[in-house]
Amino acid sequence: MTPERTARLIQTLNRRQPDLTLITDQVHKAGNIAAMIRTCDAVGITQLNTVTPREGYALSGTSRGSDRWVSSRNHDTCEAAIATVKARGMKVYAAHFSDRAIDYRDVDYTVPCALLMGAEKFGVSDKGADLADEHILIPMMGMVGSLNVSTAAGIILVEAQNQRLKAGMYEQSRLDPLEYTDTLFEWSFPDLADFCHKKGLEYPPLDDLLALVDAPAWYQAVREGSAPQRQWVLANSELTVETEA
Repeated sequence: MTPERTARLIQTLNRRQPDLTLITDQVHKAGNIAAMIRTCDAVGITQLNTVTPREGYALSGTSRGSDRWVSSRNHDTCEAAIATVKARGMKVYAAHFSDRAIDYRDVDYTVPCALLMGAEKFGVSDKGADLADEHILIPMMGMVGSLNVSTAAGIILVEAQNQRLKAGMYEQSRLDPLEYTDTLFEWSFPDLADFCHKKGLEYPPLDDLLALVDAPAWYQAVREGSAPQRQWVLANSELTVETEA
């Protein structure tokens, strides 16, 4: 890996915002999901939360690209997705037309928060709207009453980025140390990370240039069955880990 590539990965990871996320409430079109993943990466979101679409629709996959840099977790219901982010202390801002909706620029995105975006044609579900802390909207000045879901998400998340930039929240790493080192390895060696997940192995250490430390010795330990192990648990499309004592 070139020094420039190494610096780019570290710089990007240092700007990640672990307390900002996006929830897609039954959005199913691949193009919209892909566009929102790109926006998540652009504003420093580490994880996208998706909700399984209503009956008759399928959650389409996305091509390998920005989704390499943003993880995703799928939930069976919007209630489950909202409960997950609220358990992490996040407020939920739903992009939703209602009597209590306010301008999207009038809420505070520097607090831990999740943006809830509704499905194509249907918008945010009734349950999602009920559970949201705030309803927000983008003022419309034309004949069209609403924007495409991925376009609207982009506009709102850029406002969140702007507020966080002014607050200095991109100036130093805010990730948990274990999440930081794991993510850096997965970005640097995605195929080797997949191998470790399948074999139940701890990631081998990296040096300052993001190269494996004594790679021959690690591969020999793998062949001998003596490489450090780690229990990887895959749940709801999110890779979580349990380390051995």
